[in-house]
Amino acid sequence: MATPKSILILGAGLVGRHVIDLLLAAGFSVTTLVRNAKLAATLEKAGAKPILGTLEDVDLITAQTTQHEVIINTSSSDDLPSAKAILAGVRQRVLQSLPVTLIHTSGTGLLVDDAKGRYKSEKIYRDDDPTDIDALPPTALHRNVDLATVQAARELGGKARVVILIPPVIYGFNPAHQRLSMALPKLVRFALKHGYAGRVQEGLNVWSAVHVADLARAYTTLIDSLDSIDPSAFLKNPYFFADDGMDFSWGDAAEQVGRILYKLRKIPSPETRSFDPADYGDVFGPMTEKVAGGNARSRGVRLRELGWEPKEKSVWESLEEDEIPYIIATQS
Repeated sequence: MATPKSILILGAGLVGRHVIDLLLAAGFSVTTLVRNAKLAATLEKAGAKPILGTLEDVDLITAQTTQHEVIINTSSSDDLPSAKAILAGVRQRVLQSLPVTLIHTSGTGLLVDDAKGRYKSEKIYRDDDPTDIDALPPTALHRNVDLATVQAARELGGKARVVILIPPVIYGFNPAHQRLSMALPKLVRFALKHGYAGRVQEGLNVWSAVHVADLARAYTTLIDSLDSIDPSAFLKNPYFFADDGMDFSWGDAAEQVGRILYKLRKIPSPETRSFDPADYGDVFGPMTEKVAGGNARSRGVRLRELGWEPKEKSVWESLEEDEIPYIIATQS
């Protein structure tokens, strides 16, 4: 991209902070919606323009969207009102004949089946053909927001470039901001509390994964490539997966957690066993059997065609070297 464009980011969490840092380092003008004054001051010192607000401030979100050429939503895959507020701002820019690109963050929870840990699926979704993704039911996780986004893009007829970035399990730690991923640390904290590493049933189900730093570079790869992609390509297929190419089973994840914590003398045995459903509240709550028990395998073909490739630590290296040490060090 020849000159920096104005970029609005909703969500300054684990993913968003990585993206903000990369964009600022590249010289982009970045505005971000944040919930508290302390974080706002930190981001302003780093060079971003913080706007105080929450996802409930839909009028503010629409107003900010109309002022920026690129909008990145890393805040929520499931908050439909804020997504609609963004889309309202996108429509206003189109009506004013202003260029606009939306990168919405979904997640491969879209793909999850009902395996409940009992089997590994051989189905791997690819993003170079949207047929399988378009066939997903509207009841799939995150799908209601994705469908609203796709429908708006089609109504605008390609006058807005709309991308849906669909990451799998995000892992990794951001030492600069002391931010930790969510999914696998859930297994770690469960094991520390209950004294064993758990899984759903046999734990044979498989997900794809991506390090948060690699995922952040997916956003900048897309932004850098916007001018070289035919806008009609986004209308035909807005989906981009981002994965490191190495799928893992949740049973393997439990074994790794058990091995590491036992080596550190934090649990009495490295052996794993299935969760007691009564304890699902300490994992993913009512979604435990879906999230930790389903299959969700994906391959990001299109990002790799744009030059993106994963470079960071593997999921198990990150867990042992970064995430578990941080969790143990910060235990109350």
